[in-house]
This record gives sequence, structure tokens and C-alpha cells, in this order.
Amino acid sequence: MYALDKFHELIHQGIEDNPLIKSPNELYEPIDYILQIGGKRIRPVIVLLGTDLFDGDVKQAVKPSLAIEYFHNFSLMHDDIMDDAPLRRGKQTVHEKYNVNTAILSGDALLIKAYEALEDLEPALFKTVTKLFTKTALELCEGQQMDINFETQDDVTYDDYIQMISMKTGVLVAASLKIGALIAGASEKDADMIYNYGLNLGIAYQLKDDYLDVFGNLEHLGKKHAGDIFENKKTILYLSALEAANDKERKELLFWYGLKTDNVDKVYAIEKLFRKLNVHRTLATLIREYTNKAQAILNDIDVAEEKKGYLKELSEILIDRQG
Repeated sequence: MYALDKFHELIHQGIEDNPLIKSPNELYEPIDYILQIGGKRIRPVIVLLGTDLFDGDVKQAVKPSLAIEYFHNFSLMHDDIMDDAPLRRGKQTVHEKYNVNTAILSGDALLIKAYEALEDLEPALFKTVTKLFTKTALELCEGQQMDINFETQDDVTYDDYIQMISMKTGVLVAASLKIGALIAGASEKDADMIYNYGLNLGIAYQLKDDYLDVFGNLEHLGKKHAGDIFENKKTILYLSALEAANDKERKELLFWYGLKTDNVDKVYAIEKLFRKLNVHRTLATLIREYTNKAQAILNDIDVAEEKKGYLKELSEILIDRQG
């Protein structure tokens, strides 16, 4: 059994103790649906890990951790609409099971519930945490817009892409850890260090997600295989392929990415190019680079090694996963 199981149990109990089902049922049932269809609930666990790392009372961090879980699922509901995604965690997405309008409105309600879950924090801490929470939420929106822009932008660079995934994925992992640290009363220096640890780990996590979208086990992923290719998303795989390609290969890659189609021939052709150009190896190197950056920061934080062990276990789960 993973040592992290005790934190998962606290999150599960927190959700049970704070039911969101109210009237009208049409608003709250989709919220309950997305919260119950699985997922690793990594981000709320990360809040508890941030509190535990600095010897805080993790029980005081449970409701703020639910705020992170609610916000994350709100963003998924809206992202799935924008991506026209049919599956989430192997189940129908909310807009597919119900309808688009319901997914929009229920997502909005879940966002408001996220802020409500922070209300029990004492006033000074509430102000600090809410300020970080709001900053993070806005950065996620900015990252999502960059991702959308990239679909039709021809001059996306490596730095552009890292900035995008930093905002779309990295900052929520980082903020989750920092919120936990703030609840524990960590110093400003330590809170900033654990934020930077989370930012680098979040980047590595998203890079691994990009890899799994194409090369992962579809059964484990529970979502559409190669969805990024279908959507012409200019991930690090695409950018690495462009850099490594000769003129003929580059022309072929640009041709396929110029088509908005569900034709499986497109996926096969691009996957073949990716393998030929060894982009999976390039990506593996980048994942190690950002994971090592995160680990170096964690090593410099002056806390018990046993506490760091939980974060090392988390890192292994996030980066070594196959789905």
C-alpha cells in the first residue's frame, strides 16, 4: 500500500462529509457525476502533502484541498467542451452525458463552490490563500487560451510551449503545494521553494501527459487516443518533430497538421513520423530534466527526510505512470 493512501482517505472522507447535492438536481447531479467517476485526486492530496511537509495539521487543510479538487474538475468540464472530448476517465464527459449548457452552468457552480470551501480559513490566511488561488485560476485561463491559439499559430516555439504548460498545468500543482504550506505556517522562503518544486514537477507531469496521449495505453488513459493529434495541438512532440525533420518530413508533418479531420490515416502518419524522428526519446530527456530540477529544489528545503519521502513517492507516481 502506498504511504499516500492515508491522504487519499482524508480527501475521500472530506468529499463524503461535504456533499454538494442540493436543489435543483439538474445543476448538482453533473457535479456529483464528475467528482465520482474516478481520477487520482492528485491535486487535493498535494495540498495535504504541502501541509504535512511543514508539520501542519492536515485536517485543517482538507476543505482547502477540496477547493482545489472542485476547481480542477470545473476546468475539466469546460476544457472538455472546448476540445469536444467524448471521454473523461473512461466515462462520458459531462457535456456528452447531459448537454453543453448543463456542463457550462454546473461547471460555474463548481467554481463558486471552490471559493466557498476556503471560507473556514482564518481571515489573514484566507486573504493570502484566496489571492494565490485567484492568481492561479487566471493563469490557467491564460494557458488554456495559449493552447487554443497554438492550434492555428505557425510560429510556436519551445519556450512558448513551456510557458503554456506552466500556466495550464504547472501552476495548479505549485499552488496546491504552496497553499498546503501556508496552512502549516511555513516561512515565505519555504512556501516559495515548494511552489517552485511543484511548478517543475507540474511541467514534467504535463510533458508525460503529452507522451501518453500518443504512446500511452488507451485502456489506462480512459480517453480518446491521440486526441492532441486530432485537435492539431502543437505539443512538444510536434515541436521536436519539426526540429528534427528534413524538408520532406517537415512538409508531410505540416500537411497533416493543416487538416482538421478525424481520419485515422492522419494519426497513423504522424505517429510514424514521431517514431522515425525519435521524438519520444527527446521528450523522455525533457521529463527527466524537469523532474531533476524539482528534486534539486526539494533537497534544499530543510525538513525531515521522511516528509520529503511522500513527495518523492508522488513524483514517481506522476512521472512513471503508463496511463
